[in-house]
Amino acid sequence: MNSSVSSTARLVGAGLRALLVLTVVCGVLYPLAVTGIAQALFHDKANGSEITDARGRVVGSSLIGQTYDLPKKDPNDADEATRPDLHWFQPRPSNGLGTNSVNTQYSLILSGATNKAADNPDLVKLVEAAKAAVVADNSTAGYQVRPQDVPADAVTSSGSGLDPDISPEYARLQVHRVAEKNGLDVQQVEKLVTDNTEGRTLGFMGEPTVNVLKLNIALKGLTAKG
Repeated sequence: MNSSVSSTARLVGAGLRALLVLTVVCGVLYPLAVTGIAQALFHDKANGSEITDARGRVVGSSLIGQTYDLPKKDPNDADEATRPDLHWFQPRPSNGLGTNSVNTQYSLILSGATNKAADNPDLVKLVEAAKAAVVADNSTAGYQVRPQDVPADAVTSSGSGLDPDISPEYARLQVHRVAEKNGLDVQQVEKLVTDNTEGRTLGFMGEPTVNVLKLNIALKGLTAKG
């Protein structure tokens, strides 16, 4: 009996020691080491890839999309349709899983795609309406957008619904409208797009992209100088 109690006590003691050691190693030392390495080597990414404006204020993340809409006439009216502020470059549509009651800078509270098939009537209707809006919004007195020139990312949301980037084609399609609304030369705005276009990862992976938030920060700087 005493031998059984002694063996049990030794097992319990060993278990408690293992628990203590694993708690310290896995729950304290390892997280501290990983956090320290991340802060030392990947400080920007470890802190959310934050983007600051010219005043040094954090205005968003390079990983999360934002919308640039006009304020609602009635902020309390959830059913009032939002309208894009055409002074700014517009991001991809954010049609996804739900509405957002927390971050008013984007219309999603859940990340995800619509999960609708390409021939789904509702999706087709959304795409057609989005294309018509892109053509109407971006056509100016001296520049007419053709429906066939509207790229796919201008009328469809990404898999997450939170894509912060657009294609250079979609950015260039918006140049004339942005220039007209802000009283800028088209060449000035085209240069902004070129300067903010990022190439393929490692030169061959993915496609060139333009981060909308970075582009609009550069646009704000240009309008302020003007």
